Amino acid sequence: MAKKEIKENTSFNKYLKWFWRLVIGGVVLMILPFLLASWGLLGEMPTFEDLENPESNLATEVISIDGKTLGKYAFENRTPVLYKEIPQNLVEALVATEDERYYSHSGVDFQSTARAILTLGRDGGGSTVTQQLAKQLFHGEGSKNLLQRFFQKVKEYVISVRLERQYTKQEIIAMYLNKYDFLNLAVGIRSASRIYFGKEPKELKQEESAMLVGMLKNSSLYNPLRRPEMVQKRRNVVLKQMEKNEFITTQEKDSLQNLDLGLDLHREGHSDGYATYFREYLRDFMKTWINEHPKPDGTKYNLHRDGLKIYVTLDSRMQHYAEEAMAEHMSNLQRVFFKEQARNKTAPFYDLDAKEINSTLEQAMKRSNRWKRMKLAGKSEKEIKESFKKKTQMSVFSWKGDIDTIMTPLDSIRYYKHFLRAGLMSIEPQSGHVKAWVGGIDYKHFQFDAVKQQKRQVGSTFKPFVYASAINQLKLSPCDSFPNTPYTISKEKYGMPADWTPRNVGEKYGGMMSLKRALATSTNVITARLIDMVGPETVVRLAQSAGIESEIPAVPAIALGSVDLSLFEMVGAYSTFANKGLRVEQMMILRIEDKNGTILEQFTPETKEVLSEESAYVVLNLLEGVTHSGSGQRLRNNWTNNPDKVVTGFPYYFKNAIAGKTGTTQNQSDGWFMGVIPNLATGVWVGGEDRATHFAGISKGQGAAMALPIWALFHKKCYADSSLNVSQDEFEEPENLSIKIDCTNIDNSSEDPLNDENDDDEVPQF
Repeated sequence: MAKKEIKENTSFNKYLKWFWRLVIGGVVLMILPFLLASWGLLGEMPTFEDLENPESNLATEVISIDGKTLGKYAFENRTPVLYKEIPQNLVEALVATEDERYYSHSGVDFQSTARAILTLGRDGGGSTVTQQLAKQLFHGEGSKNLLQRFFQKVKEYVISVRLERQYTKQEIIAMYLNKYDFLNLAVGIRSASRIYFGKEPKELKQEESAMLVGMLKNSSLYNPLRRPEMVQKRRNVVLKQMEKNEFITTQEKDSLQNLDLGLDLHREGHSDGYATYFREYLRDFMKTWINEHPKPDGTKYNLHRDGLKIYVTLDSRMQHYAEEAMAEHMSNLQRVFFKEQARNKTAPFYDLDAKEINSTLEQAMKRSNRWKRMKLAGKSEKEIKESFKKKTQMSVFSWKGDIDTIMTPLDSIRYYKHFLRAGLMSIEPQSGHVKAWVGGIDYKHFQFDAVKQQKRQVGSTFKPFVYASAINQLKLSPCDSFPNTPYTISKEKYGMPADWTPRNVGEKYGGMMSLKRALATSTNVITARLIDMVGPETVVRLAQSAGIESEIPAVPAIALGSVDLSLFEMVGAYSTFANKGLRVEQMMILRIEDKNGTILEQFTPETKEVLSEESAYVVLNLLEGVTHSGSGQRLRNNWTNNPDKVVTGFPYYFKNAIAGKTGTTQNQSDGWFMGVIPNLATGVWVGGEDRATHFAGISKGQGAAMALPIWALFHKKCYADSSLNVSQDEFEEPENLSIKIDCTNIDNSSEDPLNDENDDDEVPQF
């Protein structure tokens, strides 16, 4: 009996040992993967430093002077926010929906994991917010291979525990929301909030936060731009979860569930948003800046991933008003132009024969991306040209929205040449700050910048530099009068091939005319007489001193605007008149900071005295005459919506001081208006891509009809916004003004040359 008991005890002990071996072995097998993962034997694991600074792509932001983000440069459109910038309703929606026990677990919720295993995921996954962050930060999407997926899950658990030890719960939430891709270039909660609702995260409403949290389940599936009904249902699930967790009441839930998504889409691609042309200029500037300003360790900053902050002088409100003004007028102007071109057999060209038109279109083909791609692919010129004649599906621009159509690439080139282009730039003269920069009508389709890249003949807008030279050098008064008669400049005097005798438009001559009246009516013979009195070199020196960098030939014909200049140069030079003769270099950037807020560079503009204060004021007085009795006087009139006048319907009727000048080049190829008030100088250009694309007649094609309305609409909008403090004051008169400016009853010309068509300057072609 004793032997039997001993044998039974021995067997029991043997089984007990095996039991404990199995238990311990099972525990070891369960723990071993986690140990192996933590030791890095299951693949690369993040170091302590990685957890401190998880690798990420941070977008570089372009921030306006009034604190608004104008755009970003990014591989990932992501700008992180701090936890304190995340609204409480968003945090509550996240916890209620994604991780109800978030504040009680240490990275892994074993209860949720067990439920997910038992139900095979039918009642939702078991990943906590921390685990989802771990997946995003360090190994991305799971593998389809079961074993690899198991090891990834193990690594995810280990990383989650480390994250919980290293960061607070609040920091983990912020990191997760900053990292998540909400699609449509919305990476991170700030981009998502701005793109889907046009606001900062802290401004999100309860239902908006719920929608964004609903997207966390699968943003590809719950894409509000493609499946709004599905997204709304998912949002309502989130609101239900918030009710369940007592973050909102049943009444609040029911009320919010009845709301639509309320999307307010603000795309943030480079072709979207405000100041697109300026941002492209800034991108090129930053390439040079980055090459010249390395990091402390000698490496270069990356514009698309280092999270730089570029603070610029543009005012987001003014930029918005400028783009609105351009769209309002140009859409109307284009309608009138299309109507005219319906009767033009060579539309959209004038002045060209068939051979010249074909040459123009062929040049456009060779500049196109299609031509360049096919050339790189080794295609012959014949093959490439044939491809331009084959119809294909495409989306083309219209003022009512893009149109999906079928046409040949060659036809699309001709179609786009029908569209008139435009540019606007506005500067604060006293600081040199560029406040608004609109380089074209639509960056996606027309990427050539009409502010800085483009140079076009400036016409009569150059005349004030001739008058300024005469006033500054000879101390002439606006009241000084000269004969309104043909004036010939000898070819020998300036080494010209022939004598030059400019004509007044309409051949209107007679009597004496004051300088004030002459500039107001853009009288060519008076301007020619003035440049002969001071010499072309004097005018060139003054213009270049005022900031015009392009080459200007020292010939008399520049008096009528024969030179090609950029809008950027012209507005900068005009701002000198408003700043009492002191030029302040155009300034676009205030400072550049790194992602931590450390200032890398601050910018200050250069200043230079160009004119005496008295001379600058007298020039302004002359230019005021243009808006009172010259081609700019429609700013003072209450024009109505008359398509024949190509006016947008806005009653301009400005009463404040405006110094301005219109300009129209030969054949109405270019229409300009330069307008100055005490604290803002703004210039507008309108014309076709080709000089042969223009209105047939001057009534619609002059600067006063094409460009001036954009200036007027822009300023109306600025004046309506009292927060901008745009001046409606008079120009400040200098003390001890010695030059006479009151020219009442001075002019006695036999015929009044003023009419809407007196601004077409005929100049020699160089």
